[in-house]
Amino acid sequence: MKKIKKKYKVSKFEKLIYFLAILLLVLSPIAIVFSKATLSQINFEVEKQKKEIDEQKKTNESLAMAIDELASLTKIQEVAEEQGLSYNNNNIKTIEDNK
Repeated sequence: MKKIKKKYKVSKFEKLIYFLAILLLVLSPIAIVFSKATLSQINFEVEKQKKEIDEQKKTNESLAMAIDELASLTKIQEVAEEQGLSYNNNNIKTIEDNK
């Protein structure tokens, strides 16, 4: 007696499922690598922006110190003397508030 082999036919739906499974297995590592690369690039840009912010803060602090120095009483008196102005206490009048 001969054994009769039944040939199993793969339907179109099964072919589609197999194709999608293989496609998923191939594309998922590619997608993971792409997303990691994108995340790395974004992190690099964030660090660059943080560095620029720190540099700008240092510049702002030095400018604030320069403003404070130029607005000091001694500097104002120095500039006033250079411009020919003088301090005369007799010209100062005090007004009192009688409320």
